[in-house]
Amino acid sequence: MKDISKVYKAGSNEFKALYDVNLTINKGEFVSIVGPSGAGKSTLMNIIGCLDKASSGQYMLDGIDTNCSDGKLAEIRNKKIGFIFQNYNLLPKLSILDNVQLPLIYQGINDKEAKQRSIERLQKIGLGNHIKHKPSELSGGQMQRVAIARALVTRPEMILADEPTGALDSKTGKEVLEILKQLNNEGNTIVLITHDRDIAAQAKRVITISDGTIASDEVKIDSDVAYTLSKS
Repeated sequence: MKDISKVYKAGSNEFKALYDVNLTINKGEFVSIVGPSGAGKSTLMNIIGCLDKASSGQYMLDGIDTNCSDGKLAEIRNKKIGFIFQNYNLLPKLSILDNVQLPLIYQGINDKEAKQRSIERLQKIGLGNHIKHKPSELSGGQMQRVAIARALVTRPEMILADEPTGALDSKTGKEVLEILKQLNNEGNTIVLITHDRDIAAQAKRVITISDGTIASDEVKIDSDVAYTLSKS
């Protein structure tokens, strides 16, 4: 991201949610973006996730300029990003297998391959025996694991997790964070959005958003030491 700003307009009024944000996230990083309500982290998440476009500045995702048509942006989003949401966003009338297959179907993957890849991904997170179950038949932790499987099944360049533990009890939330850490250890790029500093601290790099700007950017060297990246 280079000089990213976002302005919302309502009639003659304007609200600037982001101010000249400069940010680089490298392949294989585990980054958390933390800040209070109204700080701009949700706006930043929407731009990172190609759910919205910046008012000014440039955002390159895996070498692709995201300043493009809405149709092209949707294509980039579907191919490059896997989403994990606080409330899972599973379709209640579909089985968990069908929920996981959906993004592959949108990509035009044939039914046989989509089913095989989805079953393999569900097996890896311990839900191989639940493929015919509906979301309502699962616990919150199991539903979040389904959401993780759905995020990974397209083999995205980046996993964007928006408050992934927000609807879970503390024990289950820790289990989900451990899954994200393991996925990162396997080489997946993780961007975690949260308001909780304890959860943010689980990432290897912590970016704090305040009043629409990056207030700090710290990378952990080990469990006890961190250094601050220059914002110049």
